[in-house]
Amino acid sequence: MDKIPSVDLRDFLSDNPERKQKFVNEIGKAYEEIGFVALKGHFLDDNLVEDLYGEVKNFFDQPVETKQKYEIPGIGGQRGYVGFGKETAKGFKKGDLKEFWHFGQYLSDDSKYKAEYPDNVIVEELPKFNEVGKQAFQMLEKTGQYVLRALALHLGLDEFYFDDKIAEGNSILRPIHYPPITEEPDDAVRAAAHGDINLITLLMGAQGKGLQVQNHNGEWIDAIAEPDELMINVGDMLSRHTNNKLKSTIHRVVNPPRELWSTSRYSIPFFMHPVSAMSLNALENCVDENNPKLYEDTTAGEFLHERLIELGLIKK
Repeated sequence: MDKIPSVDLRDFLSDNPERKQKFVNEIGKAYEEIGFVALKGHFLDDNLVEDLYGEVKNFFDQPVETKQKYEIPGIGGQRGYVGFGKETAKGFKKGDLKEFWHFGQYLSDDSKYKAEYPDNVIVEELPKFNEVGKQAFQMLEKTGQYVLRALALHLGLDEFYFDDKIAEGNSILRPIHYPPITEEPDDAVRAAAHGDINLITLLMGAQGKGLQVQNHNGEWIDAIAEPDELMINVGDMLSRHTNNKLKSTIHRVVNPPRELWSTSRYSIPFFMHPVSAMSLNALENCVDENNPKLYEDTTAGEFLHERLIELGLIKK
């Protein structure tokens, strides 16, 4: 496959069973073959997207000293600001050429996860920043819920199989700033080749070249979304749970041509995580004689902790 397939969530949301099944078939085929789709018909409206990008740019334009106030020690970068070059892809020595922010789950005061998840960090200098971030988080979470319902049907499960596993899940909205490149990168790239940790990732900001996906022939292909599309890919948790029936695809963000080094790039992925207790053990109907079990049993919480150590965000 040399192109990312495009699907429309409105097919799944329609009252027409044939359109709904068409979406299930299309997204299931794409995730088995390349692990990425471009998705139209999501729940983010243009005004919210515009507001979010505006607030994100306002934050990253703040002085370094201001941003560093919001770098919270001891939580593995799971909320607030993570400074330039601090995250390193698994298997790489050079830090990625990026800085980012994390919005996390919004919980009620009586939630049983209140003690497990760090609190969201409030940016005092930008009154709208946190409110717009919350709205975007919740619309992306809603979109992801319907994508997982379609995937549950594709896998032969109950449509609502994932609902209780993602309710109050440990999801993350990550606005990323790739600053202008000011000197020879010396083998560092904006985001080195990696697979995502989580169930699925919903990415805003894949317009224009930069994001590349490795297909199953080992070729790198450009993943470019239309302005009204989100790029959505399978993460390692879902890949493990389906015994690699749904593929977690390696992807990267390459440096721009030298003539564009002076430009910033912004992208905003939503990493959809389940609750920590979710079992990632291979689904029974994804294991047979031709597809033996590939991964050891684990939970989402255990797997996340292990990967954060590999990324350099948590020290052993």
